[in-house]
Amino acid sequence: MIFSIIMFLVVGLIVGAVARLLMPGKDSLGLIGTAILGIIGSFIGGFLQNLIEYHKASLSSFHMVGIIGSIIGAFVLLLILRVTGLDRRRY
Repeated sequence: MIFSIIMFLVVGLIVGAVARLLMPGKDSLGLIGTAILGIIGSFIGGFLQNLIEYHKASLSSFHMVGIIGSIIGAFVLLLILRVTGLDRRRY
């Protein structure tokens, strides 16, 4: 169980890092923020895959997708964060 959680975090960190490398510009996300970006991006990628493949937006069928779908989802999330200005730390 603990090994699964650790692998989930590591894959999320890798996916988030790749998405941040693909998007030009500076981010104020740390390691934890990058891992969370990758994890949430995986669910967004699953939602987008479900929307494209089955042509329906079902909130009950969120699922994780592969690495490519996760990177696309994280990229979309990072783009949304930048457009809304929520990626900057406010003190």
